[in-house]
Amino acid sequence: MGKRGAMPNFATIDDYIANQPKEAQKILQELRSLIKEAVPDATELLNYKVPAFTLVKGGKRDQQIMMAGYGKFVGFYPFPTTIEEFSDELTSYKQGKGSVQFPLDKPLPKDLIIRMVKFRRDEILRDWQ
Repeated sequence: MGKRGAMPNFATIDDYIANQPKEAQKILQELRSLIKEAVPDATELLNYKVPAFTLVKGGKRDQQIMMAGYGKFVGFYPFPTTIEEFSDELTSYKQGKGSVQFPLDKPLPKDLIIRMVKFRRDEILRDWQ
């Protein structure tokens, strides 16, 4: 977020996005739209004080993906197995075990994000079988 101190509690995802740096707001809205395009029935909520999307009805934390705004990038948290599956396509982005950072000054890889979200949803559904 680029701010110091305790992270505030937000009431909604809209409230969270509105309180991010202007550059991050646009990317967060776009990322939110891509998630909803990939899984239209995803349920929005706040988890760990950041926007989260439950990809299956009643999904627990490990069945959600999250996003967060920062001063120079947007963090996308689709789960470690998703990062691993798409690692070859994510080489130009900074990554963590279950996260990827999308810089604010570059366009989002829309098709890749949609495929990642669908992969994670399908993986969750497969594990439920």
